[in-house]
Amino acid sequence: MGLEIIEKISHIYGSNPEYVLAGGGNTSFKDEDFLYIKGSGTSLATITSDGFVKMSREALGEIWKKSYSFDKDEREKEVLSDMMGARCKGEEGKRPSVETLLHNLFKQQYVLHVHPTMINGVTCSQNGEKVMSELFPDAIWIKETEPGYVLASKCRLAIEEYETRTNKDANLLFLQNHGIFFASNTEEEMDLLVSRVVSTLKERIKKTPDLTEVNTNKEKAAEIAPILRMAYDKDGACVVRFTLNKEVERLCQSKEAFSVLEKPMSPDHIVYCKAAPLFLEKTDKDSIINEFKSFEEKHGYLPKIAFVKKIGMFAIGKNAKDVKTVTDVWLDAVKISVFAESFGGVRHMADDMVDFIVNWEVESYRSKVALKGGIDKKLSNKIAIVTGGAKGFGKEISKSLVSEGAIVVIADIDESNGVKVAESLGKDNSKFIKTDVTSDDVKNLIIETVLAFGGLDIFVNNAGIIKAGTIEETEITDFENIADVNYTSYFRCVKEAIKPMKLQNSVNSKYLTDIVEINSKSGISGSAMNFAYSGSKFGAIGLTQSFALELCPYGIKVNAVCPGNYLDGELWSDKENGLLVQFLKAGKVPGAKTVEDVRAFYECKVPLKRGCLAEDVCRAVIYAIEQKYETGQAIPVTGGQQMLN
Repeated sequence: MGLEIIEKISHIYGSNPEYVLAGGGNTSFKDEDFLYIKGSGTSLATITSDGFVKMSREALGEIWKKSYSFDKDEREKEVLSDMMGARCKGEEGKRPSVETLLHNLFKQQYVLHVHPTMINGVTCSQNGEKVMSELFPDAIWIKETEPGYVLASKCRLAIEEYETRTNKDANLLFLQNHGIFFASNTEEEMDLLVSRVVSTLKERIKKTPDLTEVNTNKEKAAEIAPILRMAYDKDGACVVRFTLNKEVERLCQSKEAFSVLEKPMSPDHIVYCKAAPLFLEKTDKDSIINEFKSFEEKHGYLPKIAFVKKIGMFAIGKNAKDVKTVTDVWLDAVKISVFAESFGGVRHMADDMVDFIVNWEVESYRSKVALKGGIDKKLSNKIAIVTGGAKGFGKEISKSLVSEGAIVVIADIDESNGVKVAESLGKDNSKFIKTDVTSDDVKNLIIETVLAFGGLDIFVNNAGIIKAGTIEETEITDFENIADVNYTSYFRCVKEAIKPMKLQNSVNSKYLTDIVEINSKSGISGSAMNFAYSGSKFGAIGLTQSFALELCPYGIKVNAVCPGNYLDGELWSDKENGLLVQFLKAGKVPGAKTVEDVRAFYECKVPLKRGCLAEDVCRAVIYAIEQKYETGQAIPVTGGQQMLN
């Protein structure tokens, strides 16, 4: 029952971003003999009973009877070893939370340690201790202290002193620059305690953060993000995300305004965002690259956060999940700085504490766990756009790219299906942007993609339409519409897509990017009573070859994939307006009386005796991207029906 309750408490507070940051915080349940503590690398929001580490309270108590090395690094290793030794049988593969010793000090069954933004607005303020003593005389305040054994020792003495003085069990403990501990014997008691602290603080808050999104020169921000991405990693093995709201706008006005964020306020800010951010006053390529080099020489690492004067905030992460965490954590720092104004302004962590956290094995381990993202794949962290990605080939190509590690933006006029596809691919790896490729939506598509992920590596021009008919039957408006989508919009898309691609290559001239046009076998061989479509696809191959020649100097490869007939796809098989129905009505297949006759006719034309499948096209797209020495090619995927000369 106790584990069920702490699991519920964990989920309630762990799923609330105002209480838990980047999956952090920890909880525990105890009885007389055992402590069940959240394991490192697990999220409170989703933790199950298996995520808790069962530990012997007797063995944990023995730690206080031992003497440890005076050298802090050796001491922490020794304590960690003893703490690991306190795990019960069968728990050897788990690593208990660093605050395990502290959890065991409380008498109550349930303990919740979180870093609520509003509460940290006080714990990270100049007048924090004074305010807390006034508002919560029944609480314990612990001055900033090295985490781990030293912090637990100081808390142990403070709790013992409190309980001796008041004859009560301590249930509320504030850590300067590091959150709060709540302790209770029931779930209801825990909720009341948390509610009391939050509501009391709200009455003293004079200013709350304004995170309203601000309209900005997004085009300028989209010119900066690819440079930042390549300055951080010349191979593009990272993701950049842009943010601008009212508070960020205020802080990026000048170096002086930004100074409140120059030093970290809590260990979490160091773990996920490093100990120092970067403020950029100039936005030209050379200045950005030089600032990154100078920053690395000074700090020994590259910045995870870059504020650009009068532009906004850029977060940098190793992958899409990491960059979201970095963004969330730094916005937390922004909000804390605003809350702290009500309590005398921000109090940053002391320099020696910052150095300790930077070099502490436990936080290094936590940082590595946070960055775990699986095995690198062929297209890991490559940023891709697939037009017409809501269904058909586009949907399957999008799935294939994500399976190979890419981040994919689904661009389509079909919002309903597009959103579903993006959601199915995972919120970290995919995004839907409603786009009509025949309009100025294309410019917005590229800008929003770059602001969300930092650049563009793969553009799959898949959007297309088809309408069969004889020359006499075809209206000029239909002909122009087909040409606009299949031909003109290809140019429109490439014109915008190459902007971030060129910027990336300007930093690293060996960096290759790809444009892949999904063409058709009708683009390499004429098609009777389908001339509008065939002509647009012939023209698109001409564009592909011409674009390839022009863009070679910028490392942009341009190729076309020419599928055969996708007989099982909606384009062909739709019962109302599929090509099988269209061709039957148009009399394109002599003697055909049913759609099955039309299908059989087209299957017989293929040496491999079947229609093209989506997986055939996906393999060709991946090949076009993965190979490094082909450009301007039209790759037939036709089962031998069409062959290159």
